[in-house]
Amino acid sequence: MAQRPSISRTVDVDAPAERVWALVSDLPGMGALSPENTGGSWLGGATGPAVGVRFRGSNRHGWRRWSTAVRITACEPGHLLSFDVGSLGLAVSRWTYAVAPRPGGCTVTETWEDRRGRAMDVIGLLASGVADRQAYTAQSIEHTLAAVKQRAEPAGPTG
Repeated sequence: MAQRPSISRTVDVDAPAERVWALVSDLPGMGALSPENTGGSWLGGATGPAVGVRFRGSNRHGWRRWSTAVRITACEPGHLLSFDVGSLGLAVSRWTYAVAPRPGGCTVTETWEDRRGRAMDVIGLLASGVADRQAYTAQSIEHTLAAVKQRAEPAGPTG
């Protein structure tokens, strides 16, 4: 079986790692940062990320709307969040946010790993209308990281 694609992008953010972590681990609030995800809700009484916690993600592309099943697979508050995404009982992707402190702020890396099989490739195309998932996801990650940077960094001088 051929290796499925993986895409990572990194950005330096002039803000504390804890502030960036709060943004990327707020899955219901991710809709304000992502061009495709519109948010969602924690399931099973959960109120935030922890290993094993489930989340129902909401997504849109143009007029198309769909939801996904998410399970947190790694959670190190302030540093790492990873979750698997599925739909209709089939694997879709794994998303990871790694936040590393650095002088003056932090570095955040967002990684997408494609986990779809042939059936989900077709279902995903029909649900989202995105023909080139790799190119779209690369642009989406860049958009999301730019939004995280803008939201996390303190406002510049005024006046």
